Amino acid sequence: MCSEVDLAYVAGLVDGDGAVMAHIEPHSEKKFRFRVRVVLKVTQKRKKDVLFLTKLLGCGNVRQNRTTFDWILRDQKSLLMILKRLAAYSRAKRRQMLLAVKILETEIVREKDLLKVAIFADALSRFNVRSNNRRKNHVSMIQEHISSND
Repeated sequence: MCSEVDLAYVAGLVDGDGAVMAHIEPHSEKKFRFRVRVVLKVTQKRKKDVLFLTKLLGCGNVRQNRTTFDWILRDQKSLLMILKRLAAYSRAKRRQMLLAVKILETEIVREKDLLKVAIFADALSRFNVRSNNRRKNHVSMIQEHISSND
């Protein structure tokens, strides 16, 4: 898929101008009514500086914000494969990537599995400084909806 040099370059981009995030979201079609989604994002001032990621990695989308462009990857299968490969080259966000891999590799069969993944998501959100003032990830959101008698 990518050369070692390409992977190292992308890992550096994620380390410097990227984010590895996990969101706990209500989802009516899921067995336990919630899902945890991992998202990988790289932000740059010029569109061409992120557009190449879609071509190089074969996934993700580019969207424009007010003054920047984001390359965003939400496809969970692609994320798992890419994060596993990037983690070997990452320095600043290696722990976040490995935590995201744990989330993606955990099969949600029981409520306990969902709670475990939600705890990982909360831990991952603590790495992201901006998460404190934005989206709230809390395992308690799920715990409130799970009856202790189930």
